[in-house]
Amino acid sequence: MNWIEDRLSKRLNFSAARTEALYATLAEIDAIKNAIRITDKLLPQTIDRLTQSVIVTSTGASNRIEGNRLSDEEVEALYRNLRIRRFKTRDEQEVAGYLEMLEQVLEAYAAMPLSESLILQLHRDMLKHSEKDERQRGAYKFGPNRVEAKDADGKVVGILFDPTPPHLTPKETQELVAWYGWAEEEAFKHPLVRIGNFVFEYLAIHPFQDGNGRTSRLLTNLLMLRAGYMFTGLVSHEKLIEKRKADYYLALNKTQSSWKSKQEDIYPWMTFFLEIVKAQADAAFELIQQDQSEYLLSEKQLALWQWAQARSESVFSRKDAIEALDFPARTVEAAIKKLLELRKLERIGQGRGTRYRRLTN
Repeated sequence: MNWIEDRLSKRLNFSAARTEALYATLAEIDAIKNAIRITDKLLPQTIDRLTQSVIVTSTGASNRIEGNRLSDEEVEALYRNLRIRRFKTRDEQEVAGYLEMLEQVLEAYAAMPLSESLILQLHRDMLKHSEKDERQRGAYKFGPNRVEAKDADGKVVGILFDPTPPHLTPKETQELVAWYGWAEEEAFKHPLVRIGNFVFEYLAIHPFQDGNGRTSRLLTNLLMLRAGYMFTGLVSHEKLIEKRKADYYLALNKTQSSWKSKQEDIYPWMTFFLEIVKAQADAAFELIQQDQSEYLLSEKQLALWQWAQARSESVFSRKDAIEALDFPARTVEAAIKKLLELRKLERIGQGRGTRYRRLTN
């Protein structure tokens, strides 16, 4: 097949002005990706902490976009007890599946090349705890499924567009996967442009009866990690989309209005998608800047800081630290002094009533 003449490729031929605007954003994103090498700059314990946070916040946000009601705190509690595998509500069932699949993507992305079977598997396993989805897990849609915009209460507030009809869904999904494989092999366009193009078309096809938005965000994580954008595992793009939910729907709606026409305009979606990735990169850069101070800490100082971070209460006393860490009093005092200098702690009160508050996480 001549993919260069396919509509999936041709709609990426932007005007000079639009190309300049997009590639200015891409250059800023790649400057962070290439110049910093995030995973080499962050301490291992920091990476672990951030990845755990991303799993929770991404899961909560991705499901709330679709009307789920669980807060991040409730998602975190569920994550800690996933082995129980007894989920009382539909919201919990949906969240549990996403938690498991996102964790798998973040850990095993290198061994998960994009394919039709992988997409079907992601959808099936994401919904494996959801009783209401038993019929449609990992199976292409069997009926029309409009793309709906929902408010914070899960109520439909508008129809974005009507996607591919069921009888054409397998063919169009297979063609999309084939296009992406060709584009990746031929290095056609920038990696993030390829990913943005894939994600929009996937959402436009809407291959499953339900769960398409959530599956698209799992796929976004997967494709970005495979393309070398390691900050994907440090900052939640789902959370950023949730914060701009109205813009997300607007970008999809604007782009869909010309979908499959002779002059498809994917620019509104591509702009939004790259803005989200840029926000991810910026947030990752800020995390790196904050984390550099930890290299200045001795082993005992770092141990005290990690203990302070792990506490549910942000305020503690000198006695609390001595008892918890079993360090000599002078060692604890020196560590606290260093953390005060680095502005990771602030002093509260004077004398015997002195307490310390954690300032950063």
